[in-house]
This record gives sequence, C-alpha cells and structure tokens, in this order.
Amino acid sequence: MQFSVTTSAVDKPRAGIRVTAVSHRRKPAPGTRAVDAARDGDLAALLKAGEMDGDASSRLLVPGTGRKGSALLIGLGAKKDYDARAARKACQTLASALVERPADSAVIAVEDFVPRGKDIAWTVRTLITAIGDAAYRFFEFKGKEETRPVKLEKVQLAVERNQADAAKKACSEAAAIVTGMNRAKDLGNTPPNVCYPESLADTACRLAEQYDRLETTVLDEHELEALGAGAILAVGQGSERPPRLIAMEYRGGNKDDAPVVFVGKGITFDTGGISLKPGAEMDEMKYDMCGAASVFGVIEAVCELGLPINVVGVVTSAENMPDGRATRPGDIIHTLSGQTVEILNTDAEGRLVLADALTWVDRYKPKAVIDIATLTGACIIALGHQGAALLGNDDRLVRQLQQAGEETGDRGWQLPLWPEYQEQLKSNFADMANIGGRPAGTITAGCFLSRYTEDYTWAHVDIAGVAWKSGKEKGATGRPVPMLMQYLLDQA
Repeated sequence: MQFSVTTSAVDKPRAGIRVTAVSHRRKPAPGTRAVDAARDGDLAALLKAGEMDGDASSRLLVPGTGRKGSALLIGLGAKKDYDARAARKACQTLASALVERPADSAVIAVEDFVPRGKDIAWTVRTLITAIGDAAYRFFEFKGKEETRPVKLEKVQLAVERNQADAAKKACSEAAAIVTGMNRAKDLGNTPPNVCYPESLADTACRLAEQYDRLETTVLDEHELEALGAGAILAVGQGSERPPRLIAMEYRGGNKDDAPVVFVGKGITFDTGGISLKPGAEMDEMKYDMCGAASVFGVIEAVCELGLPINVVGVVTSAENMPDGRATRPGDIIHTLSGQTVEILNTDAEGRLVLADALTWVDRYKPKAVIDIATLTGACIIALGHQGAALLGNDDRLVRQLQQAGEETGDRGWQLPLWPEYQEQLKSNFADMANIGGRPAGTITAGCFLSRYTEDYTWAHVDIAGVAWKSGKEKGATGRPVPMLMQYLLDQA
C-alpha cells in the first residue's frame, strides 16, 4: 500500500473515497465542510436529517459518482473527550471502513482527526499504522477462491502547507513501521512446519541481501556446541530441527558508536517438552517465536528508514519437543556464562535460550540490550492482553520504553525486580533453578534473565499477552514493533 502526503485540499485530489470527521452535535470539521461544498451540500443535508450525530466510533458512507468519489464521515464523539485514546479508536474505525470498501484510493483530511495535546505528525503516524494493521491479510496457505485481498492501494493524507514537512517525515516513519509489523505478523502466522530455526536463519540472510547496511551471522548447532551455549542446545536437543543463533547487524551510525541490541526469543514451536502442555490451543504455540519475529520487524523497519544509528538484532531459536533425547525435569545444564541451571520445568525454556544469547551479546559492548519474549503465562494474569510487562536493571531505559509505548498505543507497564524475588530461584544442586514457583512468575523470570545481564544496561519486554490474538481473530499482532521503533526514533 502506498502512503503519501498532499497539500491539496481534501476535495481536490482524485480519489475513490474522501475521509473527514464529525464531532458529536457540533459543526462538521473543516475537511467535512470542504467536501460538502464540493458535493453541493449533500453531507450537510444528511447530517441535518439525523443520519449521523458524530458519536464516537460511528461512521457514515455517502456514495458518489465520477471524480468526486464517495465520502466517509467518522464520528469523533464529544470534543471535550477527544484525546489520544479516542483518536486511536477513531482511526481504527476509519481504517476498518476503508479496507471494507472496493475503492482503490482514498484521501484523508488529517487535521480533522488531530486530538488535543497531539500534532499532525502524531496523527499521520496513527492513521497509517491503523490502516496498515486493518489491511493486513495472511493468505499464503489458502486457495485463491478463499482470498479476498484489500483493494485499497493508495492513501493520500491532506495537510496544510506549513505542516507538510512534519507530515512527510511521519509518513515515512509510519510506513516503515507498518512494513516491520507485517514482517513480524507473517513470521508469527507461518505454520511451524514451515517456520523453524533454519528457516528463520534463511530469512535473516535474505534480508542481508536486500539491504546494503545489514550483515547477518548464523551459528549452527556445531558452532553453538563449540561456543559452549549449553542452554540453547538443551532446549533444542529433543527436536529434529537443530537450534540457531542469528545476528543481524545494521550499521547506520559511526563505526565506534555503541549499538542498541535487541534479543528475540525464537521458539518456533513449544510443546512444553517433557513438561507437556495441555492439548487445547497448543497450535497457538507457533506464536512462541513472536519475540524473534518482532526483532526481524524492527530490523527491517530500521533498514527501510536508514536510521543513523547502529542496531543489532539477535534471534535465539529452537524447537521445544519431547522425544527421547529431550531435557528432563531434574537435569542440570551449563550455560554460556558458566552458571549452572537445574531444570525443574522444561516448559520454562524461553529463559534458557535467552540466557545464552544475553551472554553472547556482550561482545557488542552495547549501549543497551532489550530482549523481547512471549515468556510467561503469568504476564497475562497480571496485565491481561492490554500491555506488555517491562522489567530491567536500568529504570531510565524502562521508562523510555514505557513512554514509547504510550506514544504509539503499544503500551507496557513496569514490574519490580526487587532482590527479594531472587530467593525463589534457589536450587539445592545448581547455581539456580529455571522456575521460581507460582508467585510473581513474570518477575522471577525477569530475575533469572537479570543474572546474565549484569555487565550492561538491559530491559526485558514480556509480550505473552499482546503478541497474538486467539479465537475468530486469531493471528499475530506485530507488537511490540511500534514501541521498539518509537524508542529507536527517540534515540536517533
């Protein structure tokens, strides 16, 4: 889909649909008045007749013919209530209505949708992200007769001339973020017989061929064994699919600039291992690699934008299966850091593959390390499906991520890492256990990871509740690509 900015009035460009707004029981917004004048007052007549009162999330499609096209009015609700949260909902309503229509082009009066406390750039980003999200389809494994592609191909965002530069910059950023989110969704939705550690490595190599500033390194099982990455190997040893450690290095800044490093959990299918999961909804465990998928998405978005910073994306990938070679509860393994771990539950495998990766990335002398993982069911109990859990050894870094999440609507919430929680990881036989019992499960998982991150600034993002949706809307969400990209944009 092509997004662009125009300084023409919303009624001027050729388009299949013109999108404007109406507040509750107030005069139509400027864009609506302009389109109404071009249509000889038919919009005003419909509003006067009560066809729409501007309630939040309401919409009215007025058909048109010829060059004028149709008009789509979006209700904003009461003006006093129209804040960033309400604006996101309005943009989602707009996006859903657009992608349902057979029109191939649209022009949007951006000024109509700017909420209090925000500007044109924020509104452009929010509109594009909402439209890109609504337009996403995953049809790779469906027959042609079952596919219904979105016909919308071109979206123009109409702004005032003095706002054009800010709008164009925001347009480029948002379009890249949509590209990254789509990459993350595609990887998450791909079935586990097609998406596995080796295929993720192939994807990373193809990205390096596509972008000049990107270089990919892949460590196979033999190199991991020589390295001493016992935790990654232990998780993958029950599968016929061997594990991989993948590094994608983007060089956009100065040679000596310390990079921001993202580490993604890439368990391409998680049976739970010997600690087998219940059978119900186990198919959704293909989404246990969504942390890795988000790292791919961020790297692609960064490459698309050509950000002037150095970024490294590391994916630690394995398949957790329960065959005769699989790790057992009671086993003790040696991690790359030299610390030993007693495996009390083989379904707490994500923290193991992350442990070795978090040790390995110290070689980059990073500015900051952020790991992303569908790590704990306890995160869903704590925060539901609204936000990710944020933890770390540096409050400033965690606050930056939280602020980036608030800016994009891809929210996270900080949980504590008090030293007292470390007590729950004590083992009689090893340096630590891989679980800390039922209390504070998300926090004790963070405590486990913190033991491998003492030499650098680090934050952990648990996306177990936000990485995918279940039920009739089942599918990967592409989160937290928007949060992570906003963090990088703030840094750049």
